[in-house]
Amino acid sequence: MMDIPFLLAGKVITLPGRGEMVVRHHQHPDVSAPTILLLHGWTASSDTNFFVAYEELAAKYSIIGVDHRGHGRGLRPNERFSLEACADDAADVVRALGVNKVITVGYSMGGPISAHFWNRHKALVEAMVFQATAMEWNATRKERTLWKFGRAFSPLMRVFVTPRVITWGVKRSVSRGHEYRKYIPWLVGEARRNDPWFVSQAGRALSAYDGEPLVGSITVPVSVVVTTKDTLVPPDKQRALAKAAAAEVFELAADHFVTFQGPREYVAVTLTAVDAVVSRCRAAH
Repeated sequence: MMDIPFLLAGKVITLPGRGEMVVRHHQHPDVSAPTILLLHGWTASSDTNFFVAYEELAAKYSIIGVDHRGHGRGLRPNERFSLEACADDAADVVRALGVNKVITVGYSMGGPISAHFWNRHKALVEAMVFQATAMEWNATRKERTLWKFGRAFSPLMRVFVTPRVITWGVKRSVSRGHEYRKYIPWLVGEARRNDPWFVSQAGRALSAYDGEPLVGSITVPVSVVVTTKDTLVPPDKQRALAKAAAAEVFELAADHFVTFQGPREYVAVTLTAVDAVVSRCRAAH
């Protein structure tokens, strides 16, 4: 049998005019416990991005985990991917579950989606946590060149992104002897749920993203987790976001895939960052 990690209960939510979404939902026994909205990164899903933290977060908070368009079990509408639409999808899920306020936790691409969530649905936002993310990814010539290469390669994704390639990529992220090595078959199966066309469209949306006006308008408590050894999202860009949002910074000496490579450290800093904004919200009240 395939080993499967601890996962939160799944729930099918019907969004009028959008379709059905399978979301992770945990209601804490204490109805006064804040609700965390998990917004995952590019090419991931709520499960593959956050499963390492589900159990510990659920011990203290209610949780909603969504899969963005074309990712995991997310929507597959007949339209181009946009970060704004992902934010609207998540907001509709929150409302459908009868939740009044959430604390967004946005990892990597989930950061821009969080920023749009704030901009478009302020009444739903109690506080925000950004992790391993930035306000832009195209300021340097190298970044712009990489995005151009990605756009040229994207039509070939369906041909080259095979189960063997996905397995190779997952094994690179989860080293031999790692406690999560046993979950590789499950991780590969989850990664294969992604729609290559939508994933390539998401890359284009990220390459054009400018979050400075959005992040600079945030008025709720914010924490930022800076992955200080990140080779995909430069730490200086992460710190620039923190400065623009007047955020409390929590540093994690890790690369971008810390959720796999250092799960215990990732869970600890995530709990600390969430607890910090919760404390600031309670102090304000």
